[in-house]
Amino acid sequence: MSPSLTKMAPLAVILIGSLGLGGCATKGFVREQVATVNQRVDALDAKLQTTDTTAQQALAEAQSASGQAQQNSQRLDQLNGRVDSVEQRMQEAQRKRARN
Repeated sequence: MSPSLTKMAPLAVILIGSLGLGGCATKGFVREQVATVNQRVDALDAKLQTTDTTAQQALAEAQSASGQAQQNSQRLDQLNGRVDSVEQRMQEAQRKRARN
């Protein structure tokens, strides 16, 4: 045998052995791993749905509160106008009394 062939022989044996021993995963192993992953995905999906529902409810409540705040602001503006009118009348009445 030539010196290069004797150096290559152990490498060839290791290569052939690793290919033969590598093997594939069994169906049972794969199903078990997939089932574990599916359980995790289902749990995360349930959490996501719960979070989405909570977020949608919070958004609806925030929009409702915003609408109520706008209505309250309009009412305050109307009341401010009425209070200003009453104050002006009171000041006019005080001026008339002071003149008399």
